[in-house]
Amino acid sequence: MTIVPAGSFGWLALHELRLAFRSRATRGAARWIGYLLLAGWLAIGCLTGWALRHTPIPVPPEAMIGVLAVSVLGLTFMTAQAMIGSQRTLYERGDLPLLLSAPIPGRSVLLAKLLGIAATIALTYAALLLPIVLPVAILGHPRLLGLVALLIALALVAAALGLALTLMIARLVGPRAARTVGQVVAAVLGGALFLVTQLLPHDEGRTGTFAALFDRLRAARIGTSGISALPGHAALGDPFAILVVLGVGVAAFAAAGATLERAFLSGFLDGSATVSRSRPSGRASARLFHTGLTRTVFAKEWTLLVRDPALAFQIVLRLIYLVPLFLGLVGGRHALPIPAALAFASVLITSQLVGSFAWLTVSAEDAPDLLSVAPVARAQVDRAKLLAAFAMAAPFALLSPVAIGVQTLAGAAITLVMTVLGGGAAGYIELKLGKPGKRGAFNKRRSGSIVAGILSLLVALVFGGGAAGLVFLVTGGIAVP
Repeated sequence: MTIVPAGSFGWLALHELRLAFRSRATRGAARWIGYLLLAGWLAIGCLTGWALRHTPIPVPPEAMIGVLAVSVLGLTFMTAQAMIGSQRTLYERGDLPLLLSAPIPGRSVLLAKLLGIAATIALTYAALLLPIVLPVAILGHPRLLGLVALLIALALVAAALGLALTLMIARLVGPRAARTVGQVVAAVLGGALFLVTQLLPHDEGRTGTFAALFDRLRAARIGTSGISALPGHAALGDPFAILVVLGVGVAAFAAAGATLERAFLSGFLDGSATVSRSRPSGRASARLFHTGLTRTVFAKEWTLLVRDPALAFQIVLRLIYLVPLFLGLVGGRHALPIPAALAFASVLITSQLVGSFAWLTVSAEDAPDLLSVAPVARAQVDRAKLLAAFAMAAPFALLSPVAIGVQTLAGAAITLVMTVLGGGAAGYIELKLGKPGKRGAFNKRRSGSIVAGILSLLVALVFGGGAAGLVFLVTGGIAVP
């Protein structure tokens, strides 16, 4: 950063890139675990590159279609991630007020922030892609470097789309509801493509949904000819295609900076303002207090959970991935054990939700010292926090047992019991291993203990597997007669 003038776009861009790298960095044991995983992934890439160094890599039409499908899927997830990053930039306290009050053009600040969002997105997928692609490309197949160009172009387009959608939502619903609505839209966008592929009709009993969709794309020559073939050609090193996709990415990035500057500044000012429907009065304070410690802690945690916009993303995304199972159970003509799969999904999703909510009640506790010195039993406080987490997840925990109950009441009862046990165990783990921190300083939704995360996953797998096995035995393994 010392080689460019301070306050220039280049200086701001380098600063945002540095922040993007820092946001992906971990500490302590998590860092070394990440290094080991990355080293193992890189070793696999090196072995693959060495084995393929003298072997030509064929490029069938199926590969071109696959690149297009992965690009579209990646773009949806990237755009959802960009929307979340844009919301944090606009509505969370950071360096944006200082930058906008400095003698720096607003467009430079916007483009630098947008570049930081794009870099954060690109780093997420680069960690999975580059350790395999780069060794193969360096050891004999340099045309695969086009995948790097395609990744950069997708990240730039996603950042521009994510910011545009965030500003449009803020304009339509106002600053008060913009964060919650934005989280819901991001979740729907992230899971929409998966849901659409599941809802498409497919050949009965012969091919799966994705195979049927792939056959339709190949029959229509989508992905192998015309504009739709550009991602595939770019990924395989075609210079013209690389220039086109990079040009589209840069053009979308520049257009966002040129057209969204005023909306960006207005969104920041509206988000910074204190919005209130009415003036506070002393009469409303009575409902903030309840008789009994459990009711008081429960009411406090429930209120804070409801106010957290990021929870909408977790809830809606999990519901989207449950929809295909519900459709298979209700309409099903499939010979698959849908009730058993639904039971497993119920335990897995509920345990994750309860664990996340319980982790938030502990890790985002603003007054941990007050609770430590209060003349109350810690177990009673934990029980109230766990009840609040369960109450938040309860409507979603009941969906699967109700659906299974249409076919078998015994399976529904088993699913409900195992869901409660799995969710309670996951929440208890988070309550015991979570560490308090400031709620206002939470920029990462899941930065808790690695040990707690592993134990919660094991609990979900054990209880989910038990629920699936018992329901399978009860129903005989048949989804619908």
